[in-house]
Amino acid sequence: MKFRTMFSPIQVGPMTVKNRFVVPPMGNNFANTDGTWSDQSVAYYAERAKGQFGLITIEATVVHNNAKGGPRKPCLYDDNSIESLKKITDACHAEGAKVSIQLQNAGPEGNAVNAGAPIVAASAIPSVYGKDTPVEVPTETVYELVKGYGDAAERAMKGGADAVEIHMAHGYLVNSFISPRTNKRTDEFGGNFENRMRFPRLIVEEVKRRVGGKVAILARINSSDEVEGGDDVHDSAAIAAYLEDCGVEGLHVSRAVHIKDEYMWAPTAVHAGFSADLVTEIKKAVSIPVITVGRYTEPYFAELMVREGRADLVAFGRQSLADPRMPEKAMNDKLEDMFPCIACLQGCVANMYKGEPICCLVNPFLGHEAEGLKKAEKSKKVMVIGGGVAGMCAAFIAAERGHDVSLYESTDRLGGNMRLAAYPPGKGDITNMIRSYIVRCEKAGVKIHKNTTVDLDFVKAEKPDAVIVSTGSRTLILPIEGIDNPAIIHGSDLLDGKRAAGKKVLVVGGGMVGCETAAFLGEQEHDVTVIEFRDTVGADVIHEHRVFLMEDFKNYDIKQITNAKVCKFYEDGVAYESPDGTMHEVRGFDSVVLSMGFRNYNPFAEQLEELGQEVYVIGDATRARRALDATKEAYAAAIQI
Repeated sequence: MKFRTMFSPIQVGPMTVKNRFVVPPMGNNFANTDGTWSDQSVAYYAERAKGQFGLITIEATVVHNNAKGGPRKPCLYDDNSIESLKKITDACHAEGAKVSIQLQNAGPEGNAVNAGAPIVAASAIPSVYGKDTPVEVPTETVYELVKGYGDAAERAMKGGADAVEIHMAHGYLVNSFISPRTNKRTDEFGGNFENRMRFPRLIVEEVKRRVGGKVAILARINSSDEVEGGDDVHDSAAIAAYLEDCGVEGLHVSRAVHIKDEYMWAPTAVHAGFSADLVTEIKKAVSIPVITVGRYTEPYFAELMVREGRADLVAFGRQSLADPRMPEKAMNDKLEDMFPCIACLQGCVANMYKGEPICCLVNPFLGHEAEGLKKAEKSKKVMVIGGGVAGMCAAFIAAERGHDVSLYESTDRLGGNMRLAAYPPGKGDITNMIRSYIVRCEKAGVKIHKNTTVDLDFVKAEKPDAVIVSTGSRTLILPIEGIDNPAIIHGSDLLDGKRAAGKKVLVVGGGMVGCETAAFLGEQEHDVTVIEFRDTVGADVIHEHRVFLMEDFKNYDIKQITNAKVCKFYEDGVAYESPDGTMHEVRGFDSVVLSMGFRNYNPFAEQLEELGQEVYVIGDATRARRALDATKEAYAAAIQI
């Protein structure tokens, strides 16, 4: 076995875990609004247990009745949720997995509206601009809060949990006491290290007393706060050692506070296992098992981390969303079948913040575990037109349901515009997704036809029972003078290697597409300028991605012209209008690259419906949007056929 260390058992306190694969706590908004877990919650966790994750950690669960951070947060501040928790633990135990549950008070990262009361913290310091200013917890109330953790731990034990994980990271309540950046108290809970650690020590002691050695006690800590004045890795090593002395039996080492989200849920540009060196330092400080987390996507580096003694267990967060069966595939030497997380953040983190059930661009089955994939009542002949991610996704789902599926792609490569999205710096992981979709189509029996243009006569001749139009999008060409000049390079042609740019390049369009194209050119040492209509570049880019994109702009000295309405294209530049009506020209470029975005492409329009066929138009063929929308629509179409 390639991963014999990862598949070896380990003892964590009184709990024996069958392997080193961990599902970390991730907010999913599957819980009911009354704080109980739903049937979908049960199915979600059970699916990952079936996939051979050894330790399943249930998402952050509220321990105090005035600290609910979202409408669909599970709660353990009363007995109402014990029964639903037992359904989860029973389902996971049936597959041989152990269950831990994270106990949390969001503190300054909470929400007063959702909580129904003012949020609290060690000191009255907002976590970030726009957040509620918390109330400093009175000294006597701190002791009352301690009891709440013990109550919740006891309920977790009654619900069948094998471990509890006390959340002491990411700027939440306990972390606000630990960090000198957020703890400005002058009572017995403030000041030196011993005093700042008093609150977590009392919590551990209370939990230990209440569970009586029957469940393991873990703590989630930061390896570094990643903000000036906060704890760094040297402080965190001392915190880890202190918690071991208090009776903590395992550590779950994460990173950063929410002001630095890019180091909590790292985007695509951040290398998998990016916090490995930090957790190694924590491991040196303790003798108890240490769980490492931080964009781990494949078992190879995880095996090395554990084999070298740099960590004891590895948490695959978003990877367990993308592919809940990854450990099983590793065990059976079938990693070619793995769905890889590409760290897009589109459906997981974004939905978590919005209070909506999470979903996944790569894995359209996430959130539908309770439904399962039902076989079709009748096998149909299905034609899929377009081999981008929407088309491939619809194809393999329809085929897995028992339909006879043929996919037609007009070019010699599958992947559509998503394939091109892998070319800019730090985006290479996207290729993994494309490959996984191709493999799944092949194994589902999809008949793939490349270099095949489909028109209406072709459809008539094939006589399919259902047609899925997933023809994608094309470069957006606005009615601007000179835009059709053959000298103008389309960004997609540049990324695809069909056109080459000169040394000095003007990229027209400063949204995500234009900025990533500029970074692609900058990496190759072109002299790049971006011109954008809006007042900032990258305005449509998810914050965590934009942080690193703007680093590329700085590193490659990419220049910006903003608030510029392009009115005319020249072979060597453009004319543009500023907000005050003043006209300008910027000329002297070797190449002009058009990257103003994409428009939908559907050559059939309403024609297919005239044939009386079952027709579905999905993804960018409807309207150019996120890749997440494409795969969601692909799933919806495929299960209807």
